Amino acid sequence: MKGPWFKNWFNSPYYHQLYFHRDEKEAAAFINKLIDYLHPQQGSKMLDVACGKGRQSMQLSAKGFDVTGIDLSEDSITEALQHENENLHFFTHDMRLPFWINYFDFAFNFFTSFGYFRTEREHDNSIRSIAQSLKPNGTFVMDYLNVHYAEDHLIHKSEKEIDDINFVITKWFDEHHFYKKIEVEDDARQEPLIYTEKVAKFSLGDFTDMFAYQGLQIKEVFGDYNFGNYDVKKSPRLIMIAEKVR
Repeated sequence: MKGPWFKNWFNSPYYHQLYFHRDEKEAAAFINKLIDYLHPQQGSKMLDVACGKGRQSMQLSAKGFDVTGIDLSEDSITEALQHENENLHFFTHDMRLPFWINYFDFAFNFFTSFGYFRTEREHDNSIRSIAQSLKPNGTFVMDYLNVHYAEDHLIHKSEKEIDDINFVITKWFDEHHFYKKIEVEDDARQEPLIYTEKVAKFSLGDFTDMFAYQGLQIKEVFGDYNFGNYDVKKSPRLIMIAEKVR
């Protein structure tokens, strides 16, 4: 398969099938808690970066905010566009490239939808694009895996059967990345399809530096979807709330 792994995998119907069973209830509860914490004004303009099929964008829009979702996956955006309305907009867009400048009050990047790129420059470009899209004093929220917790709780091999399709999942890590190999066993195909996810091991220190370089200052850090305190070893998530200071 040509092109970067994330473009092929995120456009695959198997990707949506595998992750469709993610706990939507937990995700919705997290968004509700986040909005209670942020207290955005009605009509605030929000950017959902790597929005997938737009579930979180829809939830935010339903609360009275003007929401724009962007994602690299054309298939995901095609589906999201079915829900578009005057307060909800979707575009196929690569987060590494500039989007609307000084436009949004808030930007969000949920559920480790980052860290996929091959070079440091590409990651920096993504943060720069997000920072540029925010108005002065705008807020950026990034929800990422917590590296040390992920290392300690890695399940090396597992299998899932969803709608008669078997997914064999193998996980491992090295000094710089987490890897997840997904073998898709589908009777409709002659041989298994294999995809490999690769996510960078970015720590809070890494993000602090990346953000600062683009004029974003981290104001608050939480360690789980209930907004518990962040603990470098014990917290499952790294949820950073940053402000655009220049």
